[in-house]
Amino acid sequence: MTTDISTSDDIKTLINSFYEKVKADETIGYIFNDVANVNWEHHLPKMYAFWEFLLLGKDTYAGNPMAVHQNLHQKTPLTEDHFDQWLKLFHETVDEHFSGLVAEDAKSRSNLIVLTWKPKFS
Repeated sequence: MTTDISTSDDIKTLINSFYEKVKADETIGYIFNDVANVNWEHHLPKMYAFWEFLLLGKDTYAGNPMAVHQNLHQKTPLTEDHFDQWLKLFHETVDEHFSGLVAEDAKSRSNLIVLTWKPKFS
């Protein structure tokens, strides 16, 4: 039985597990590994802060994710398939580790991110 997302450690579990899938994924892994050449020690704390802000109401995130992704889009086109795969992996990861209202909110917010961003890039 899984529990809901309620702590910063839960956010870290979600984000670490999710990005392990992303790094190994045939559809989007190359974007993170080869194109963006992500520095994971720098990136992961930003993602913890972003999702803590969205899901736990912590005032931890400062950044402009749209600008970062626009710059990435200049290097390699981000397509509808990329966004769909990101969403699939994110939902899978949430469902593997958590259940409850905040877990459902995580999936809803990820849907909104993709619905908002996909038309700007694809």
